[in-house]
Amino acid sequence: MKLLFIETKAKADIELPQKVMAKLPQRLCLAASVQFSDQLPKIQQQLKKHGIDSSLLKARHSKHIGQILGCGYSKMEFDADNTNAFLYIGDGMFHPEALLLGSDKDVYTFDPSTKEFKKLGRQWAERIRKKEKGALLAFLHADRVGVVITVKPGQLGVQVALKEVFGLQQQFPEKEFFYLVYDTIDFMQLENFPFVQCFVNTAKGPMS
Repeated sequence: MKLLFIETKAKADIELPQKVMAKLPQRLCLAASVQFSDQLPKIQQQLKKHGIDSSLLKARHSKHIGQILGCGYSKMEFDADNTNAFLYIGDGMFHPEALLLGSDKDVYTFDPSTKEFKKLGRQWAERIRKKEKGALLAFLHADRVGVVITVKPGQLGVQVALKEVFGLQQQFPEKEFFYLVYDTIDFMQLENFPFVQCFVNTAKGPMS
């Protein structure tokens, strides 16, 4: 099946409310999901009028300056010495959590659709780390492990590392591995494998 990926942009102009800007620190690094990335220069102008300096994130694999991909948080370029926090423009938690884990900065989020504004501090990052440790313990104690592999375009980083993925059996010979290959991964489908005690998701993105 042939696929065509079309990049789309949000039509509505983004205006940060005064009450939002009043809660932001003086030096920000801006990031956005792709549909809002072209509006970041305009947002910079809004912040400048309010006395807030800002720069744009440069993330690994991103096409546009300021665009953030969840899979690229391990290599982000920004002026750490002149950045108090990140401001993320977009919806969901996947991308701002990537910013949180990829740095030692707090992350403020603004959803242009719902106008919701929130702050993700270091305590939020610690909760994520604890969940990761719990997941690792679940893997170490499991006898039967399912390894989820995606063939979706854009996941080449995983696909070129398949030798390492299939090498799990050699690293953990006491475990039994089941390799599940999908395009789009659905949590509900994993319920068809009740004998699997733990799943390892190798896709660099949310299961969706």
